[in-house]
Amino acid sequence: MTELKKKSYSKKPSKKERLAAELAQKEQKARAQSIVTAGGVVIRADGVAMSAVALAARQKALQMAQAQDTQNAQGAHNVHDFGAPQNPRARGKAKTDASASIPKIEAAQASGKRLAQCLWCAQILLVDVLKFEAAADKQVSQFLRGHKELGARDRHIVAETVYAVLRHRRVLAHLAQTGAGALERRLVLLAAQKVVDMDSLQAAIAEEEFAWVSETLKAPVDGLPAAVRSNLPDEWFNALVGAYGEDEALKLTGALNQSAPLDVRVNTIKSSREAVQIAFEHAGIESAVCEYAPLGLRLLKKPALQKLDVFITGAIEVQDEGSQLLTHLLGAKRGEMVADFCAGAGGKTLAIGAMMRNTGRLYAFDIAAHRLAKLKPRLARSGLSNVQTIAIDSEKDIRVKRLAGKFDRVLVDAPCSGLGTLRRNPDLKWRHGLDSVARLVQVQASILESAAKLVKAGGTLVYATCSVLPDENQNIVQAFLSAHPEFELVAAREVLATQKIDIPESAEREGCLQLLPHVHQTDGFFAAYLRKGKPSKLGKPAAEFVVQDKKES
Repeated sequence: MTELKKKSYSKKPSKKERLAAELAQKEQKARAQSIVTAGGVVIRADGVAMSAVALAARQKALQMAQAQDTQNAQGAHNVHDFGAPQNPRARGKAKTDASASIPKIEAAQASGKRLAQCLWCAQILLVDVLKFEAAADKQVSQFLRGHKELGARDRHIVAETVYAVLRHRRVLAHLAQTGAGALERRLVLLAAQKVVDMDSLQAAIAEEEFAWVSETLKAPVDGLPAAVRSNLPDEWFNALVGAYGEDEALKLTGALNQSAPLDVRVNTIKSSREAVQIAFEHAGIESAVCEYAPLGLRLLKKPALQKLDVFITGAIEVQDEGSQLLTHLLGAKRGEMVADFCAGAGGKTLAIGAMMRNTGRLYAFDIAAHRLAKLKPRLARSGLSNVQTIAIDSEKDIRVKRLAGKFDRVLVDAPCSGLGTLRRNPDLKWRHGLDSVARLVQVQASILESAAKLVKAGGTLVYATCSVLPDENQNIVQAFLSAHPEFELVAAREVLATQKIDIPESAEREGCLQLLPHVHQTDGFFAAYLRKGKPSKLGKPAAEFVVQDKKES
């Protein structure tokens, strides 16, 4: 008979034992100090070598750092009284503090003092953002978290001014060639007129600065090269011209360079669109039903939603109307087995789960466990219990292979250039080049290939991106269909019509869903509905799938 082991409990040291240990540590430290003083070397328990030379160098470095901190503090006190982090914890989080080196220009009028401080903060932030070492939204969030003294309106002005520079950088840089002072200051002043009115701007900046802004904004820009007017790098603009023609590409980029509206999706597990709209009205928030998405509401402004009951209780989720339409195209139903193959933070997963009425099984796959972790609190708020998150090593993970042929529907929201989301992520066009597409198309093809193996006969596979480039969209689908005759393309309009969703002809190209911001007022999205094996009653295969390198405008 196996003898059971008794539980062991660690005994806390007595006061006498603690004092003895402290004394031993002090004696050991004193011996080490004497060895170092005598010119010897002591290896600490953590592996660091201590010597007289090392201690002297460390002491000198500390003295220099203290002197620099004192100098920066004095400079900050003399030059400004706003914008630098006000507590040590916030200062530690900030990547850099360029405030001491950027002079603050006093407002022309007392009424403009607050805006003057915001513009100065925007300039400090822009210095780091234009290095393009990290995503702009993360840098903006980090900066604002470190500057608690900024009010809600101040934060809006700072963030939107920086985003306006990113959206219109090429034209603003052309205009900013004249004038004096730091380039970032000139860019901020020119961008600020897109965020605040000119009267407010006049009160916030020096008289000579306002005169320069007013005169500079009169300069004609219609004669600039089309690529400059597009505010995209040449390579990105040329790719769009190849796909849509120059006139249409300029209309598209014009829309991509605007701020996106705020859309929400109603969670039908918790509420209805009518009830949520009434709740918004009671909260003083204006909303309108989305033109295409049957569960979408578009807010006329951008209020903070996190403290509203409809958000806290999970009745709504922030989701662009175009993204909502992708989940409707998938068309998940009660009791089915469904996979969101590139789930990310799970916005589409939540929508799919609600469409399934919290029944069946919904798998959320992604290679980034930290992204899937963001889904868990959203799941708890949504009330869904039919979702299982699985972090996989790659699209060829053994756990994926074991589920081959099991799924009724699979959504592949493939990683892409994100060109269709420039309204929300304007820094993407500056941080990544067209060469990234060449790498991405290989990943997209591989993911689609693996995801297709999950689909059972008669099942559905939807391939989607937030790109507007044929290389990432139609070309990927065409190559897949050529290699997989068991799949057929079904026209997107016909699929959505079965759910009484009527989208215009302009939203379908070669049988695929193609949403464009300048036409449909959504982010740029692409999706192809692919049906496997035996025919269903959903619809006939789409007409011959032809990819055109260029659309006539």
